[in-house]
Amino acid sequence: MPSDPLILGFDTSAAHCAAVLLCGDTVLADAHEEMTKGQAERLIPMLEQVLTQAGAGWGDLAALGVGIGPGNFTGVRISVSAARGLALGLGIPAVGVSALEAQVFGLPGVTVSSLDARRDALYVQVFEMGAPHFPVLCDMASLPPIPARAAPSCIGHMNQEIAARCAGHAKAAALPMAEAIARIAGQRMHNDTLKRPAPLYLRGADAAPPRAAPPVILS
Repeated sequence: MPSDPLILGFDTSAAHCAAVLLCGDTVLADAHEEMTKGQAERLIPMLEQVLTQAGAGWGDLAALGVGIGPGNFTGVRISVSAARGLALGLGIPAVGVSALEAQVFGLPGVTVSSLDARRDALYVQVFEMGAPHFPVLCDMASLPPIPARAAPSCIGHMNQEIAARCAGHAKAAALPMAEAIARIAGQRMHNDTLKRPAPLYLRGADAAPPRAAPPVILS
């Protein structure tokens, strides 16, 4: 096997199932399928497909990179749960990476990353000099402060509209989502303060348990 560490990155936080196997700076194999449901059944077979395509096995992996959202509530849980279980079984680190950060990875200067949060809302995060501001759930009327002095690069959902408001430039992501996640994971896999991946939720679940008290069971 190659001397550089093998990193498996994957994401199901949006309407897709995506995976990539990275060795150093080289993508050995990747897969991407658009889907609104079925990620739970497709993810592990896709990961095995990517490994097989590169002639690698689970035991060859040095780290995992996983998308933690924000995005589809169920999709985020699928990937994060899989990453935790695989990391525990394989004895390797799993690195959680937000979709907002992955989307602007590799782009210099001030960047604004946005994702569709549905219901006319957006998830937005500003990155300035490599330091991220807090991600927010907002709409076009309540965008977070964006430093216009640097003509920021705007990537993602409604990026042209956002760029028009901050004298920025609408651009495309530099890398596919899963590849960016894997590359960020490679940079952080040896961090001593690395924590287990956890979902990044900026909005509550669409479905919630009923608040009414359960019926009393009579003896």
